[in-house]
Amino acid sequence: MKRILVLLVLMTMMVGLIAAQNNPATASANLSPVNLSSAERSSADLSPAERSLAAARQAIEKKPGSYSGYNQLAIALSRRARETSDINFYAQAEDALKKSLELAPENLEAEKIHVWLLLGRHEFPSALEAAKAVNKSVPDDVLVYGFLVDANAELGNYKDAETAAQWMLDLRPGNLPGLTRAAYLRELFGDVDGAYDLMDMALQATPPTEAEDKAWILNQMAHLRLISGRPEEAENLLDQALAKFPGYHYALANLAKIRIEQKRYAEAVDLLRQRYQAGAHAENLYDLAEALELAGRTAEAQKAFAEFETKSLAESVRKDNSDRELIFYYADHAHEPAKALDIARQELAWRHDVYTLDAYAWALHVNGQDGEARKQIETALAVGIRDAKMFRHAGEIALQLGDRAAGEKYMRQAAELRAPGSAQAEALLQNLSAGTQTP
Repeated sequence: MKRILVLLVLMTMMVGLIAAQNNPATASANLSPVNLSSAERSSADLSPAERSLAAARQAIEKKPGSYSGYNQLAIALSRRARETSDINFYAQAEDALKKSLELAPENLEAEKIHVWLLLGRHEFPSALEAAKAVNKSVPDDVLVYGFLVDANAELGNYKDAETAAQWMLDLRPGNLPGLTRAAYLRELFGDVDGAYDLMDMALQATPPTEAEDKAWILNQMAHLRLISGRPEEAENLLDQALAKFPGYHYALANLAKIRIEQKRYAEAVDLLRQRYQAGAHAENLYDLAEALELAGRTAEAQKAFAEFETKSLAESVRKDNSDRELIFYYADHAHEPAKALDIARQELAWRHDVYTLDAYAWALHVNGQDGEARKQIETALAVGIRDAKMFRHAGEIALQLGDRAAGEKYMRQAAELRAPGSAQAEALLQNLSAGTQTP
């Protein structure tokens, strides 16, 4: 799962920030989303983001010519991007923000939204610099510290991320964005149960009207249960998320992981196909292709992988890409190790988070560069993360270097998690015990 697709910006705080303003503005026709007219659809049929869009348009009609209505519109469009996984809403939000800044250059709310949009488009280096600039202007703004957490965490600057998260909780104890960010960092640092408790606190504090926010938190809680070997609890949480927000793409992805662990591959394919239809992104297609392969639908899997490669390469020039999936595709499916390493180096040039380090280590491994691979995977694991796939990678790298003790240790750690990726590690351990595994 692309973690970054799970930006830790809770929409409720931004909506509150904009709603507190009393200066709505008008929007031009090209900023109006399609099929969101309240005359055509009842309020009960609208999602939280769509209701925000309708409210922004109504406010716009009352007081034309002021900047804050455009800020409100940009926020609503960004909420819709997360609801639907449709990045086109970010482009519409950028248009709204440009109009806001035309009307009121350097207005603080627009500067914050600009950082938010950079994060949404995975422009993490630019987002970090922009967040630092805003933080310098308003050093007591909780949300800006949240942006610093997000950007630093995605780039692998975990100490800076931790410092910013602590500022959030010191400035406003128990605030929602602070809780979710602290939870994400705790997961990265290996305290999965602590992360779950913080997410549960965030869930209890989220207004019942914010259905998508609640579904997002429930999905994160399910993820935490799944990676700690509690799939039944994870499935229950996902059922709750889908009840609150039917067809939620994040929840479909995690539910498919559970089905794969249960070897119910056909159901996983159906879930991932539904997710891909909702958001036709390359990384979503990669997950579908892997599920098709597990289901024994080889021809369909090969076709999906080929389409994935084309789409992934096309977006590889952007920061918002599927390079990690492309690395594993070349390493594990296409068996083109040189290409895997080229993409890995490209991604490593601008970010050093644990997931990028893992992918880079694996690309080095399949190219026979296991000494450097071991250095990179151990750097990732030193953060504290407990991830079955990463432990297995570390184990295979150690075994290739002839370090059986370390290899078995990492494989046991992977197997004991009883999480996605554990079964492969357990099988390798059994092979080692039977004497069939060779470095």
